[in-house]
Amino acid sequence: MAARGEFSSRMAFVLAASGSAIGLGNIWGFPIKVASNGGGAFVFTYIVLTFLLAYPILMAELVIGRHAKSDTVKSLVKISEGSSKPLAYLTGYWGILTASLILSFYAIVAGWMIAFGLGSAGDLVGASGFSEWLTSFSLERNLLFVCLFYLLTIGIVANGVAAGIEKWSTRLMPMLIILIIALIAYISTQNGAAEGWRVYLTPEFDRVLNPDLLLSALGQAFFSLSLGVGTMMVYGSYISKSENLPRLGATVALMDIGIAFMAGLLVIPAMYVAQANGVTIYNEAGKLIDSDGLIFTVLPALFDTMGGAGIIVSLLFFTLMTIAAVTSSISMLEVPVAHAQESHDLPRKKAAWIVGVMILLVSLIIVFNFGALFGFVIDLTTKYSEPLIGLLFCIFAGWVWRRDALLKELQQGNPTMENTLFWKIWPTYVKVVCPLIVFAVFMHSFELLKI
Repeated sequence: MAARGEFSSRMAFVLAASGSAIGLGNIWGFPIKVASNGGGAFVFTYIVLTFLLAYPILMAELVIGRHAKSDTVKSLVKISEGSSKPLAYLTGYWGILTASLILSFYAIVAGWMIAFGLGSAGDLVGASGFSEWLTSFSLERNLLFVCLFYLLTIGIVANGVAAGIEKWSTRLMPMLIILIIALIAYISTQNGAAEGWRVYLTPEFDRVLNPDLLLSALGQAFFSLSLGVGTMMVYGSYISKSENLPRLGATVALMDIGIAFMAGLLVIPAMYVAQANGVTIYNEAGKLIDSDGLIFTVLPALFDTMGGAGIIVSLLFFTLMTIAAVTSSISMLEVPVAHAQESHDLPRKKAAWIVGVMILLVSLIIVFNFGALFGFVIDLTTKYSEPLIGLLFCIFAGWVWRRDALLKELQQGNPTMENTLFWKIWPTYVKVVCPLIVFAVFMHSFELLKI
């Protein structure tokens, strides 16, 4: 078997893990939840709950992954004994399947981002007919760009940890941050931006204890860190034994919070700039338009009202969205590729192409049956599988893995770990409190699906 890769530095891991966490959902999902749930009150609640829920589970994935230095299945099996081994196999394979299914629909949306970005480039050079085809919803366009996105993702993962994942994460993440800052700066100069900032930042603290706000913030905190599919467990397996894991995990969580917050500073003001320019931003129920309606209808309509500058802004925005998609997709593909490489002794490039093409075929099935399968796969993975797998990860870290072995692993990066506040709180917290909170998130998602 080929030697395992490893991130070359702390910063390389932080950028790769942050890239995994910061995806399309962060860019458009977080701002809308903020605007719909009390503005600054939601931001405050989200930050608190990220460290109460998401960070402890993130740590569970990282410490299991680094201890085992393997894929999700082998990692869970390694910390299991006796009767818990069948559950370890089940959870590991379930995580691999879920990551693969998430990538299968995620790649379709990412393909749209590339198409809209190229559409802006087409407008820039006067190819309006080509641009119109790129930004219209058609089977041919969807097939072409989902394949293009897979070529990009597979190509990066096939080159391994250092030459692929690390190399591109350390390039793309700074670009993403620069693009967000540049777009925030431009949008803030436009008429209507101030109203968007007011809606986004003004706290309504009387809503902090609202059950819907709390559960929405819990869900956002959980899903925004790519938890519940094993991506962070696999990335954790590429961390040096000398690194202080609690500090690394906290840095990733802070990066995720920071970029999600910046996304809100961009998207919500942009929506109110659109309204000031005559674009409809509220639906018939009086709520802000969100999801694909925001990205592919409201914002393009805004860019159209900006004249020549709007084409540049559109190009930069969809470049930003493509980067966010790529940094997340490579971590999703890495989960099944790591398993194929290590459990089936396949060379890295061969594993990446075989697994990537197999998931591409699932994406193509979804494209051909879009109305029936697209929303179903999204709900199945993000509202059911992810929280349940996250719950199982808590059980493995808190109940299955022996406490002395867990402490020994953490002490490799910090010999005084036993005396830290983290060690005094986290093991019991991830054992008892986190499973209860994750279960509450899952039940909330289940109730929403029934409405």
